[in-house]
Amino acid sequence: MPHSTIIKVRGYHCDYYGHVNNARYLEMLEEARWQYLEAGMDLSYWQDRGLGFVVVSVTINFLRPASPGIDLEILSETTKLEGRKGTIHQEVINRQTGKTVADADVTFSVIDLKTGRAKAMAGEVLAGFEKIRVADKPRDAS
Repeated sequence: MPHSTIIKVRGYHCDYYGHVNNARYLEMLEEARWQYLEAGMDLSYWQDRGLGFVVVSVTINFLRPASPGIDLEILSETTKLEGRKGTIHQEVINRQTGKTVADADVTFSVIDLKTGRAKAMAGEVLAGFEKIRVADKPRDAS
């Protein structure tokens, strides 16, 4: 179950044409990733271990325009952890229409803050992501 973040489109998010500017999507996607990671665990987990996140690449597909007043729902989930990289897939949905306006794949690494070197997606790194995945699973209401 992907993590959900709601962001209302404001006038300052938009360009001359009244559509969300491509650079603003990057900010919205980043905010949603922070909320996703924080919902799963206290981020001090990483800092206490001398680890940090770095974005390696972002691929965004802009599918439809979004205008002021629209509520966007950003769904975020980790889709790949292998080698020294991982991927968080994000989908941006217009809540009024239910249509996807953009999607993105964010490739990242977890680095050792002292050396700057990427860590393998194993051991304490994998354990951290398992905590995030468990937090995003639906809970039994009984």
